[in-house]
This record gives sequence, C-alpha cells and structure tokens, in this order.
Amino acid sequence: MRAETPTPVPVRPSVLVRDSDEPTAAALIAAAVEVMARNGYHGTSVRDIASAAGTSAAVLYHHFESKQRLLVTICDRGLDVLIHATEEAHDLAGPDPADRLRAIVGAHVGVHLDSQRESLIGNSEIRALEPAGRALIVAKRDVQQRIFDRVIRDGMRRLVFATGHPEDAARFVTAACTSVASWYHPDGPLGRNELIERYQAIALDAVGHR
Repeated sequence: MRAETPTPVPVRPSVLVRDSDEPTAAALIAAAVEVMARNGYHGTSVRDIASAAGTSAAVLYHHFESKQRLLVTICDRGLDVLIHATEEAHDLAGPDPADRLRAIVGAHVGVHLDSQRESLIGNSEIRALEPAGRALIVAKRDVQQRIFDRVIRDGMRRLVFATGHPEDAARFVTAACTSVASWYHPDGPLGRNELIERYQAIALDAVGHR
C-alpha cells in the first residue's frame, strides 16, 4: 500500500525570499523561517523543513548543503534587509543628527515589526551558528551598530546630544529597538506607527537630545 504524501504545513511569505531565487530554494527558505520560528533551530529537522516546503530532504540537500546553511542564509539575508533599510533612511534624513536618529530608529524598529519571525530567528539562534557563520553574522551586526554609533557621535560633536556615554547609549538604543520583535502583537494597544514614534522619542531621551 503506497504511503500518502504528507500535507505541507501552511507557510507564509518571507521577506528573505528574493526574486532571483530558484522557486524550490525560495520555498525552502520560507519553510525554514516558518518552522524554525515555531520550533527553534534545534527543534527543527531537515525533514520538517522539506515537508513544510512540500518537497523531500534530498531536494533540500540539492539546494542547501545542510540545515546550518539555511540558518546562515536566514540570518545573513535578514541583516541585509535591516542594513539596507537603515542606510537608506539615514541617507534620506538630512544633516540634523536628531532627524537621522529618528530615521534610523524608525527603520530598525520597522524592519523588526515587519519581519518578526525572521528577526526572532536571527536574534535567538545566533548561538546555534557554527564559527564561520557566526563570524559573518557578527560582522554584519557590527555594520548595523556602527550606523547608530556614527549618528550619535555626530550629535555629540554638534552639541545636539549630551549623553556622557555615547557608545553605551548607542547599544542601548539598538538593543531596545531589536527587542520589539519578541513582544509586539498587531492586536495590542499600540499600532505600528505609534510604536515607532514612541521608540524614536525614547532614543532621543537616551542620548540626551537638547
């Protein structure tokens, strides 16, 4: 008697899928995001991902050498989305450091709200990355952090910001903005834009905006 093919788990679209991705590879990335966000990296098997994508483990290995490679892809692409959005917001904000800080906070929070599953994986599963993958992701995280560092240092030079601890303030702001992915719910008391505005105000308070 022939075994029935398992019904794939419903998989939502992911911001990490690119137009240039081969369709099966795209389906595997979206499935990995769906299943890892629910079960965690260590609680997810290659078979789980393949099943959610409606394919087989053998096909997964054709596109990705391992589950670890899928995790690196998710974390790497997630940071690409975040860095691109933040750099664009910074470049469009104008010369005022306060406007630039509002802009990059808005971008950072916005990306974490719009891609909560991807952000949760990237933030919580970095410990599961092997050394080479971890080095890549840490380097890209540093790129994102340096955008905030530069804006806050510039505000200090211009006497627009008065914090005595600019590096700590920059880390505080990025950590707070990142944390929204872990608790925000669209049915909660704050809408997306309200939350962004609140975090922009908190960031300006943290750096001692005059």
